Amino acid sequence: MGFADLLNDVGGFGRFQWIHVTLLSIPGLLMASQNLLNNFTAGMPGHHCTIPNRTSIASSQNISQSEVDDRELLRAFIPMDASGTKLSKCTRYVEAQWHLLESNASVIGHQANFSELETEICLDGWTYDKTEFLSTVVSEWDLVCTLRPMKQMSQTIYMGGVLAGAIIFGGLSDRFGRKALLIWSYFQLATLGTCTAFSPSFMTYCIFRFMTGMAVSGVILNTVSLKVEWIPTKSRTLVGTLSSFFFTFGQMVLAGIAHSLRDWRKLQVAVCAPFFLFFLYSWWYSESARWLVLNRRSDKALKHIHRVARINRKPEMVEKITLEVLECHMHKEVQSSKTTHTAYDLIRTTVMRRISLCLMVVWFSTSFAYYGLAMDLQKFGVNIYLIQIIFGLVDFPAKLVALGSLTFLGRRITQGTCLLMSALMIFTNIFVPTDMQSIRTTLACLGKAFTSASFTCIYLFTGELYPTVIRQTGMGFTSTMARVGSMAAPAVLILEEMLPALPSIIYGGAAVVAGIIAFFLPETLNIPLPDTIEDVEEKWASKKLDAEKQAKKEAVALREMKKGAVEGDGEITGLNAL
Repeated sequence: MGFADLLNDVGGFGRFQWIHVTLLSIPGLLMASQNLLNNFTAGMPGHHCTIPNRTSIASSQNISQSEVDDRELLRAFIPMDASGTKLSKCTRYVEAQWHLLESNASVIGHQANFSELETEICLDGWTYDKTEFLSTVVSEWDLVCTLRPMKQMSQTIYMGGVLAGAIIFGGLSDRFGRKALLIWSYFQLATLGTCTAFSPSFMTYCIFRFMTGMAVSGVILNTVSLKVEWIPTKSRTLVGTLSSFFFTFGQMVLAGIAHSLRDWRKLQVAVCAPFFLFFLYSWWYSESARWLVLNRRSDKALKHIHRVARINRKPEMVEKITLEVLECHMHKEVQSSKTTHTAYDLIRTTVMRRISLCLMVVWFSTSFAYYGLAMDLQKFGVNIYLIQIIFGLVDFPAKLVALGSLTFLGRRITQGTCLLMSALMIFTNIFVPTDMQSIRTTLACLGKAFTSASFTCIYLFTGELYPTVIRQTGMGFTSTMARVGSMAAPAVLILEEMLPALPSIIYGGAAVVAGIIAFFLPETLNIPLPDTIEDVEEKWASKKLDAEKQAKKEAVALREMKKGAVEGDGEITGLNAL
């Protein structure tokens, strides 16, 4: 008997679970917005050096605006880039070059002398194209040219906050409870996320984004645990996969909101302010009864179980399930909870150590490959709002396939296969010519879809592998590697200058390694959640260890038999002597 039996007694996956899971999943619509927000708030608009009094200068040369359009006029002030097709983004001529406005034939004749014309940096700032974005943090604080790396740094800082949140909130929720930390995370995300929109400087913006990232980790980690710990064993796969669709649909919601607003401050408020509503209704949630029992608060756990029974229309179970019945079902877990657990317990025993090390690699590579493909959508040369929607759409069939695989083949095969298929898409893209942009985009979308399915699996898988007494610490510890991967992914793109295919080789290689390592994890399909570290060791100890234990038992039994035989011989000899 265990807590899973109690869940079945109070209705299994009943009305309470439907409401609970739905309310926990709705914020997922905007969780995608938080992680991918940089694609829009820090979008890079077209830009060139600002030329003060350009029209009046042109008039002084007897050149009217009607004679040449604005772009043609700029050729007298702005040199062309290395490709010769676009205006330079970071330099301008020291003196206007009016002869460049002559006929094309004359211009071609002057091209050989373009490099000899004296240029300077943009002393008067930049003029930005507002076709795709009305305002971004890039145009707000001129994060272009020499300051261009600051754009990627803002995303790295945000992911640093997510990393810090995974470490901090993971341990705190095992100590203070899932519900309390989730409520606080909603409030922190709503407040600081909204304040980000009113940042007066880039430094302030980065600080608020870091704090918002911490809250995002708190929301994700505690949402997963509250779902898993109130769901019967057989329903976990379906619920975990369907819940991930909220995140997938949220990617398309983000594209729609961003396209409607196109101003980074308004967009920031639009995706953060709704968390005030989530904060208000989160008080309805029920704290994990498993966690309450294991923290010697069985009386409160009993109240939550009675509440679930009433909502699931099982009022007769309120009388049947008493404090004695609850503690009887979880006697073993209660005895184990008297031991204080720390992060060291994640690697102290053999099976826990194997699980933790494997999960660290899988989490890192999944996030590394995902954000390597999902960030900086402008590189695809397609409308950024459209590509975001396409990225979201391809996730649906990938996750449906993953749902079938999780249900019938298990977690381990699904996890490994998703990562290996993602690697295959990334490696294939290396050999597609750059001029075949549609094929490259399609392969990137498929690769991203498989990594997204891998994310769906790893959240469910990790929650099932770690025991209740240390589940949140384990989730926070292993998902920390995902945040390291998301921070490293943008930095790898710098290697394109050395070899264009090198980032893809690294992304794909990491996915291959993780895909292979995933097959070394224990299978959890249709297995009740472990509540103690001893449960983990008993369920998933290797056959070799079992054989060693059995051999030791047999050796001890043999010694006892020999000892008994010797003592028996001694008694017989003594009797004969008498």
